Order: sequence, then structure tokens, then C-alpha cells
Amino acid sequence: MGIGVSQLMAENGYPTVLVDNDPSALIRARTAIHNGLRMRRLLGGPSVEVEATLKLITFTTDPGGLSEVDYVVENATENWDVKAGIYPDLDRICPPHTVFGVNTSAVPITRIGGLTGRADRVIGTHFMNPAPMKPMVEVIKGYHTSEETIAVTATLMESLGKAHIVVNDSPGFVTNRVLMLTINEAIYLLYEGVSTAADIDMLFKQCFNHRMGPLETADLIGLDTILFSLEVLLDNFQDPKYRPCVLLRQLVAAGRLGRKSGAGFHEYTSIMTGAAR
Repeated sequence: MGIGVSQLMAENGYPTVLVDNDPSALIRARTAIHNGLRMRRLLGGPSVEVEATLKLITFTTDPGGLSEVDYVVENATENWDVKAGIYPDLDRICPPHTVFGVNTSAVPITRIGGLTGRADRVIGTHFMNPAPMKPMVEVIKGYHTSEETIAVTATLMESLGKAHIVVNDSPGFVTNRVLMLTINEAIYLLYEGVSTAADIDMLFKQCFNHRMGPLETADLIGLDTILFSLEVLLDNFQDPKYRPCVLLRQLVAAGRLGRKSGAGFHEYTSIMTGAAR
């Protein structure tokens, strides 16, 4: 998600700092953004000059590169321990006025805000994948999120060409409380032998006019992210309906994480294009 959000920011003219603790991930990110910008032009997206847009992005392993930014969009994996380790550092490094946008699938925004000394400037910015192409962002108001922070975020979304809807804080918010249950139930149907992955997805596409079926959607999001999200929902609500299917755990353990690994519920002839077999 960090790749897509960075591309989105840069193609709309914002100088952007992309931070990752893995240098090889930054190399992959640069290549992916370069290819993403070229693909956007081919598909009739913003008419941007690829190399000039790439120059707006600073790729670094040093969080100190965020010392002068006005808005942070955090895209770490859906793991509380990972996220919890990031925000005290962001709070120390970033200027007092900086807004922290939490791009999370399920982690409560109020809980994130409690890790900082600026809970009023912490807000959920749930971008959908792929971020440059999806027209809407789910914005989440934490318990302490100020109206000023909501207004700043609304202005940013408008400048990015994104519609947005503000919802109140709850684990999973609106989209993923529904979506994760749907995906998990589809996985159970596959696990129980009720249908095949291809047919489950085809039923949703043909019967409900969905662009993607639930298992294809899971592959796009990443099965590890699906698993983390369900675990967050289960932990917060203590409701067994969020219990991840055994098959999901097996696939994640096997490294079948979806498009990003080349195989998930479907296999992909090309990770770049995501052409399913």
C-alpha cells in the first residue's frame, strides 16, 4: 500500500518521502512506481512525466527523513506490535502540526492515537488497493480526532482526486467489518469443498455484478493482511464469527500470499500484471 499511496501523492505534485527499513523493498518500490506511472498513462490516467514524478519521491531507510513533512500516511502491516513500535518514533520526529493518517484495515484509530502525544491529529485514512485507481477513501474519526484534522484530511483527499466518507472509529470500520467476514466465509466454502475458488468468484461477479470475487479480492489485498485483519477483529470483538478459517492460516504459512507472491487462492502467470490462470 505504501507504494500505491506514494505514487498517488507524487503524481498529484506532492514531494513525498517513502520510508522502509528494508533497502531491497525500496528498490522494488521504485521499480513498481515507475511501472505504475507508465501503466496509468497507458490506461488514460494523469498525464505525468514519469521520471520527473519519480524525482518527487525520496526513498530512504531513515525515519528522520520525515522531520519536515506535513502529513504522514502510515502503511505498515496489520500487526499491532509493528504499528505500536512506529508511532512513538513518528511523534518524536515529526513537527507538532503533522497529521498522522493511519492506513489500516482493522486496527482502531483511537488505540493508535493513544501511542502519541497528538491524538487529536491522528485519523484513519483507509486507502483501497490499488490506491492510485480507487475513487474513494474511508476516513475514520478517532475518539480524539479534531475537526481541524478532518478538514485537513478532506482537503488532501480532494487534491488527490479522491472522494471520501467519514465514519466513526470501530475495529474494521465499515468496509472491512463486512468484507473480512465475506472473504472468510468464502474461504470456508472452499475449505469445506462446497465449490471451487474459480466458481465462488464467478458467482459473485455474475450474480452480483462485482468486479472481483471475494477470493480474488483476498489475493489482491494479501492473505497475510486478511489473516492479520481477522485476528484484530477477533481480538477486539471476542466474537467467534471472526475466527480465521484453517485454510487461510495454512496458505499464509505456505507463503501463498496472493498476487504479491505469485499465488494465493489463484495462481498468477505474472505478479506484475496479475493475470490469473
